[in-house]
Amino acid sequence: MAVELCLLLLLFCGSTISEVQPIYKPPPGTLDFGFVPAKTYDTGAYHEPGPIGILFKIVHAFLYVVQPNSFPQDLIRKLAQHKFGNTQGDYQKAIYYEIGFILSAALGLLFILLLPLVGLCFCMCRCCDNCGGEMHQRQKKNADCQRSCFATFLFVASLIISVGVLCAYAANQHLTNQVRGAKKLVNSNFKDLKIFLNDTPAQIDYLVSQYNTTKDKALSDLNNVGPLLGNRVQEQLGKEVRPALDAALTMAGAIRETKEALENVSVSVEVLQEGTERLHANLTDVKMHLSNTLNDSACSAAQAASTCNIIRNSLNQLNINANFSGLPGVSSQLAKVNDVLQIDLSSLVQKGYAAFNDTPDLVVNQTRNILSDIKNVLESIGSNITTFTKTLPVQKILADLTIYLTQSEAYVQDYFPVVEQYDFYRWLGCLILCCMVVLILVFYYLGLLCGTCGYDKHASPTTRGCISNTGGNFLMAGVGFSFLFSWVLMIVVVLTFITGGNVEKLVCEPFEDRTLFKVLDTPYLLNQHWKNYLSGILFKNPNINLTFEKVYSDCKENKGIYTSLHLEHLLNINEFLNISMYTEDVALKIEHIQINLSKIILLDEIGKENLLNFSSSGIEGINFAAYLTEINKSVTKVDLLSFANDLEARADQLPKGALENALKGHANNIRMIHNQQVVPLEQAMKYVKARSTLNQSIRLLKRTSSELMVKVKNVISAVNAAQLLINNNASLVIVQETKKYMDTIVGYFEQYVEWVKESIAMEVAACKPIANVIDTAVDIFLCSYITDSVNTFWFGLGGSSIFLIPAIIFAVKLSKYYRRMDTEDVYDDTENGNNGYHKEHLYGIHNPVFTSSVEQW
Repeated sequence: MAVELCLLLLLFCGSTISEVQPIYKPPPGTLDFGFVPAKTYDTGAYHEPGPIGILFKIVHAFLYVVQPNSFPQDLIRKLAQHKFGNTQGDYQKAIYYEIGFILSAALGLLFILLLPLVGLCFCMCRCCDNCGGEMHQRQKKNADCQRSCFATFLFVASLIISVGVLCAYAANQHLTNQVRGAKKLVNSNFKDLKIFLNDTPAQIDYLVSQYNTTKDKALSDLNNVGPLLGNRVQEQLGKEVRPALDAALTMAGAIRETKEALENVSVSVEVLQEGTERLHANLTDVKMHLSNTLNDSACSAAQAASTCNIIRNSLNQLNINANFSGLPGVSSQLAKVNDVLQIDLSSLVQKGYAAFNDTPDLVVNQTRNILSDIKNVLESIGSNITTFTKTLPVQKILADLTIYLTQSEAYVQDYFPVVEQYDFYRWLGCLILCCMVVLILVFYYLGLLCGTCGYDKHASPTTRGCISNTGGNFLMAGVGFSFLFSWVLMIVVVLTFITGGNVEKLVCEPFEDRTLFKVLDTPYLLNQHWKNYLSGILFKNPNINLTFEKVYSDCKENKGIYTSLHLEHLLNINEFLNISMYTEDVALKIEHIQINLSKIILLDEIGKENLLNFSSSGIEGINFAAYLTEINKSVTKVDLLSFANDLEARADQLPKGALENALKGHANNIRMIHNQQVVPLEQAMKYVKARSTLNQSIRLLKRTSSELMVKVKNVISAVNAAQLLINNNASLVIVQETKKYMDTIVGYFEQYVEWVKESIAMEVAACKPIANVIDTAVDIFLCSYITDSVNTFWFGLGGSSIFLIPAIIFAVKLSKYYRRMDTEDVYDDTENGNNGYHKEHLYGIHNPVFTSSVEQW
């Protein structure tokens, strides 16, 4: 069955065995293959015994005390290899290991032999009126204390026996209940095995179908070769191309900015020249009139001469300070820049951008034929997988396995009534054993009840009541049945103890810690010619390292049966489904991709010449210092308001008259010029903007002209270098990016292979049901259901049997105090005191043993 099952799982394992060693493996896009369809197994191979589990643990602890030795692996190996007994030490080791069981069994056998013999002797002894058989009781002062002690001890012993028989009954009933409920667990295991068989083809079909996910992703990348490969090539080339084109485009912008700056300089200078020339004319007119006034004869007077001289000496201050009329013009530079702008350099650069951005389209057009071949290869892979799938006799294998499983299930179902019938016989037999003990307990409890309730301490032994006498008879009946049944009980206890205890220590415990598997995996153990028995059975090759422990552990972890049984050794289908062969074809075809980018022109000669013409436009010859100097000057040499106020103050120093009034009139004129011309030149938006624009434009021109020739040559050099890269060295970049693109495509197949490997190993045909079958058979049925119940049964029944001995002794002793005696001791009143007994002669009873000094049982 296992060999046939192997074939089912080899449908697609060839791809998992293939080993692909790529030279370069970039992290490809992660493919989502979904989840392998798998149903949940119903069987939970774990048994929770419930409250009775406490008893099981107590029994396990007792067995550990009886047998604390570790599992005898060496002895078991020798026994399996028929080498046990070759040396004297083997028997010693076996005796040492079983010493606890041997001693316990010996005590049980001693119990079985002696107790019936003792009972027979006891019976014969009592028939001879000995051993307490004589119906006479000697009176003692501590009789009440003895009676109470014997009753207490018997009651305690009876309670212990009751607990033991309850444990035995509970274990017996638990085993029956589990056997009746085992059918459901067995059916669950068969159901899981059917799921295991029925789901495996669907899982393998799912693995095969997910090749389409890989193929679709590869086809998607091939259909998008432009955005993928073309963009990669463009991205690598763009590291040099884009900065060069950006620099050329920046230079085109600088040309436009230069033109605007030159125009702004020309216009701003004209505006400022207009304002300063008008101010200069008015100041000259005021200065002339003021000079004429100072030439008046009134200034010759002694009082005015010094003041007039001071005013006359300050007339030179009435003049403009910033003279824009003397600045050199920029018309020639502007004309040359306008000539440069006749050619739209920005448009030429944009054409270079457009040509470079067409790289993906060039890649698509030049790889169309090769990509068609690659797609055909991908389709052929899928066709080969589908064809090979149909060649495997999967359905036949499944049908055979299903028939075998169905027959096995039917056999088990037919056998279950037989098992339940025999279990009923077993349950009935164990119940009879428990009833034997219960019968003894009934006599003891009735004896204690009747004896205690019917006892009258004032009655003499010969006058005890009927109830008390009946209690004593019950106790003796219990003693009699104890002698009859105890040896039978002990025989059952010894047999079940030896069997159940050894099964627990030699099977259940080593199975739980998997020591049993280590023994089974011993080389040459089960077959003296095979090193590994399991691989010899499955593959006819005992040298393959396949162990029971590893298979069980893998199945316990719900790994795939392909991994658990190493089925790759059974059938290798690399030659049919070796995907590496196809990926090599794909890689070779991708490597033959040839892409020519020589049609891309970044910047033609006209554009380069245009840049050179701009560098020779002459803007670097502009006298920027002169412009900046005039811009930073104030409008007039002196503040006209201060000058007017000072002139008016000096006029006040003159004698009243025409001279004073004339000077004050000139002061007012100067104020008027300040307010009407100077203030607008300083504050009016027209002039402020002109001055600011002139300042900014001059500074921009100064920055642009700085090493202009070097900047232009650098731009042209960068464009030439980028063009050279495209024309001559792009093939190297294309090869590198094509290789990465190829590895991405191949990486999808490698992802698929790895996913199939992991799925085959962990998910496809997960062999948890096989481990569940083993756990159900050994751990649950044999150990938990049978062995634990049997061990608990003998533990309870054995404890009850052991405590029958003290119960017999106490029952015999106590019965003397409950039963009615034929004779009794007679004492004088002075001797008797207040004991409540009467003398014998008062009742006419002869006392032949009055002088006896020893009381028998």
